[in-house]
Amino acid sequence: MRRANFTGELPAVPHDPDYEQFIQATGFQFERDLDEAAFAIHYPVNPPGAKPDPSQQTRFSEVFVGKIDGEKFRAFLHQIAHSVEPYGNTDIYSIPLEGRTVRIAILSVDTVAASNQDDPLVIRAIVDRSRKLASPFGGPSLLRQYYKEVPFASLGWAIFKIQPAGNSSASGPIGWSFLFPQPAVAVASVRYIRAVHFLAQAFTGSEAEAAQLVDRAGTFLSIFHSAENTVSTPGPDPDVKAFFDSLKIQQDKNRAVLTAIVPLGMIRKALAGAPSSVTPETQPSSGSATNSPPKKGAVSGKHHP
Repeated sequence: MRRANFTGELPAVPHDPDYEQFIQATGFQFERDLDEAAFAIHYPVNPPGAKPDPSQQTRFSEVFVGKIDGEKFRAFLHQIAHSVEPYGNTDIYSIPLEGRTVRIAILSVDTVAASNQDDPLVIRAIVDRSRKLASPFGGPSLLRQYYKEVPFASLGWAIFKIQPAGNSSASGPIGWSFLFPQPAVAVASVRYIRAVHFLAQAFTGSEAEAAQLVDRAGTFLSIFHSAENTVSTPGPDPDVKAFFDSLKIQQDKNRAVLTAIVPLGMIRKALAGAPSSVTPETQPSSGSATNSPPKKGAVSGKHHP
């Protein structure tokens, strides 16, 4: 949104106290200084046929690129880390957070990596790969196989496996089994061409599976259209109507292709409705879970994935 500069100046984002303290200490503000971000989702892996272990949680690794004051950021990490591990020419900061350890490494003057995987080899591997920029591109096999499907000039994209419940040891996005009876790979992307163009492709095992997916998704989109037409408003919002009219699902051999166009007016209205304040967070009791989501309208440095 910042690159496209939809509104000339985006509205101010309210900060909770933890995030404001992070900004004051590091000089880094995500909505202003972040240029690029990459996320890897590490789903729990269970033996084939075994029931998911509720004690296992999804973990995340991230790489952030932006305007970073290295001196301030290192001082902040030293202050909150319980240990610092020298790894080659890079320091890895281990930070305790809500019963787990987040490891952070400054890779260059503008790049920082983080991971809350239990295995410390994950962050070390990220450091190692960051030092081999001149080597031929490798990366995970999923990325090597499907990155070519990401349209040129995409501002954001995602590649992930979809594993229906009980079909594999790796669990994918929750709640999609009603659309995907069989495993599939999804490639989603957004581009800005006078509006936000969204493209999602699902690669299935056969043309029959793709046809079934298109049929189910078409039924789902019909429900959306019906909901939009029955909302009791003085009149249909032209931007919302244009968005719903642009939603299309088609079959291309063994893939199902979903496209949509989000008008700038719809995004402007969404931004104009941003909250003007942050509701104070209720402190959890001693018996409540610690993995609560961030507060609405705030970017919290406290709730790392």
